[in-house]
Amino acid sequence: MSQQKMIHLIIERQDDANSKPYTEEFKVPFRPGMNVIAALMEIQRNPVNAKGEKVAPVAWESNCLEEVCGACMMVINGKPRQACTALVDKLEQPIRLKPARTFPVIRDLVVDRSRMFEALKRVKAWIPIDGTYDLGPGPRMPERDRQWAYELSKCFTCGACVEACPNVNEKTSFIGPFAISQVRLFNSHPTGAMHAHERLEALMDEGGIHECGNSQNCVQVCPKGIPLTTSIAAMNAAVNRYALTSWLRK
Repeated sequence: MSQQKMIHLIIERQDDANSKPYTEEFKVPFRPGMNVIAALMEIQRNPVNAKGEKVAPVAWESNCLEEVCGACMMVINGKPRQACTALVDKLEQPIRLKPARTFPVIRDLVVDRSRMFEALKRVKAWIPIDGTYDLGPGPRMPERDRQWAYELSKCFTCGACVEACPNVNEKTSFIGPFAISQVRLFNSHPTGAMHAHERLEALMDEGGIHECGNSQNCVQVCPKGIPLTTSIAAMNAAVNRYALTSWLRK
């Protein structure tokens, strides 16, 4: 009888936010079509490491399992990506899993993405509407504009672009490429355009677009293929125009 194929995982763990990280190895049975989440579920069902020791189950986040929520983003074999779409049979073994350390680690592979949501607040990444009554259909967008705006709207705040960006670190307050792209999205909306100047001013503040080093790592790791560098270039031009016209008005 042939021996069952096993998956070898090396996971960087951390017991809590203040403890030191350490690595732990696991071996779980292989099944065709498994993704990284399925391997983590096997460890959860039987939390025994490669040495045969009973350990605490590995903590991670997931929700949709369809690359829609962004919760399962982690560093897999050195690349930030979604664990739900990382198929085991397409990954080099041993599979190395690490938390996205651009963010504070809560436990094991679970991180605190608060900095992303604070960045979205800074750039007012929403369409302000006064009241909940029926406002009617509102202004229409040309189909050509709607199509590229839809591509920008696919961002699900997973944090892969922030993890890959060398300009997001403990020495800077750079808001990250995702927030810049969201400014482009909401400034192009017929209603959102009424507050375009506020978003552009946010991009001119500390940690804004001027801290982007144009490394283009972000666009390479975005799971939705969002044209982040195109948005950064467009917002660079918009910020410069806004700054020049504001100076001329004075």
